[in-house]
Amino acid sequence: MARGDFTVFEEFADQLGKELHNFSSDTLKLAIINNTVTPAAGDATPAWGATSGVDYDANEVTNAGGYTTGGIGVPVTWTEAAGVATLNDNVGDIALAQNASGFTNGYYGILYNDSATNKNAIGFIDLGGPVSEQAGPVNINWNASGILTVTVS
Repeated sequence: MARGDFTVFEEFADQLGKELHNFSSDTLKLAIINNTVTPAAGDATPAWGATSGVDYDANEVTNAGGYTTGGIGVPVTWTEAAGVATLNDNVGDIALAQNASGFTNGYYGILYNDSATNKNAIGFIDLGGPVSEQAGPVNINWNASGILTVTVS
């Protein structure tokens, strides 16, 4: 996994089939975690605040500086064209300004559905950490073709 790559959790395919996500109305968030746990595509039941499976919220960076506990809201649209469904961020890339009281140990961003009952995690981005808000701005740039795409062929 390379820095900046967004990796979808394998469980996401199962979650779509069970209608756990409604991207037209659900609230998605990107939360930043340290390296106490390393997310992997095959993690079983990945979630934010899970009672079973992989729980990432126990590894969240400090609520300080420009970062708020629970993560940054990511307003999205879900569109389809020519058999390709795309999840896009409506406001563009995420930027946290440099802050002397901010976190210093960001390694991964966990994208999860805050509206889902179990706060199911969708995927993660490798920040190439440690990333520090104290050392400078933290920018998370989504792929120009969308956060993720699903192709039917």
